[in-house]
Amino acid sequence: MARVFLHRTVEDLAQWSSVPVINALCDLYHPCQALADMQTLRERFHELAGLKFAFVGDGNNVAQSLMLTTLRLGMDFALACPEGYTPNPDIVAQAEGLAAISGASLVITHDTAQAVEGAHAIYTDVWASMGQEQEIVKRKRAFRDYQVNSALFAQARPDAVFMHCLPAKRDEEVTDCIMEHERSVVFDQAENRLHAQKALLLMMLS
Repeated sequence: MARVFLHRTVEDLAQWSSVPVINALCDLYHPCQALADMQTLRERFHELAGLKFAFVGDGNNVAQSLMLTTLRLGMDFALACPEGYTPNPDIVAQAEGLAAISGASLVITHDTAQAVEGAHAIYTDVWASMGQEQEIVKRKRAFRDYQVNSALFAQARPDAVFMHCLPAKRDEEVTDCIMEHERSVVFDQAENRLHAQKALLLMMLS
């Protein structure tokens, strides 16, 4: 199981390994997080197909894995991000193909209200991820209108949940009151990281 910077490193490990290699995180994907997130949504809503999933913030590795996973499962996916922070075009093309198969919709916009309208889940991540520390000032300026706060959360469904892969920068990408909201499932997600990865390891060993 490898947690790396470059996706190429995971590919190289898989090429030379005699056993399965699990991508625990790279610059393009965060698939193990997505597994735990889907488990969390299934616990809350029971059925995943037909739900709307909104991601607000950077079109990063977390957003890209969630985009691919939700669309594969028949969930509508909407991403609101600033200009210059859209997802990888090749991954978007792959996502469009998955949406065509499942019948789900894919929306990538700069409008947060459009993304979260009618959403069952609103998800965000830190504005500057590991390795991007030198971009903090620039990113804070770019993402200042992409904070998940009470006003934005209220535009989703009344039963919508708030999600975050953690750790969070409170009162930056998400306000403290939303982190502690009764419909925040961030700690359920964190717990499910354990259970989802145990299941993944068991599948690999079977």
